[in-house]
Amino acid sequence: MTTQAQVIKTQLPNPPPPIEKLLEAVHGAVEELKAKDIVEIDVRGKSSVTDFMVVASGTSSRHVKSIADEVVRFAKKLDVQPLGVEGETEAEWVLVDLGDVVVHVMLPRVREFYALERLWTVGDQPPENAGVA
Repeated sequence: MTTQAQVIKTQLPNPPPPIEKLLEAVHGAVEELKAKDIVEIDVRGKSSVTDFMVVASGTSSRHVKSIADEVVRFAKKLDVQPLGVEGETEAEWVLVDLGDVVVHVMLPRVREFYALERLWTVGDQPPENAGVA
């Protein structure tokens, strides 16, 4: 006999994993497929869209797409369904939106052109000549 509490429990979705677990899964996925130049950017307080961005490079369009697919696969192991995946057709820049973490996998020339790391870290470092007389 099934109780009402058991029925309700089976209908509720699992709570999202802690952000540290999600970041760990993302890093595991990009490292598994040997992504290059992996950077994690904490954008809490700078963006209302997400808390962290992970930026990585692939060596070819096929590599970029494979890395993004692996990110999705690793996230699903944590019961995290991507909110969206964009750019898979051209695979020069694939964005995987996992809610608290957004992953950007890019070809090096595209990454250099858009310079996301500089965009999101401006003002984080003290000026180079601060305090020099």
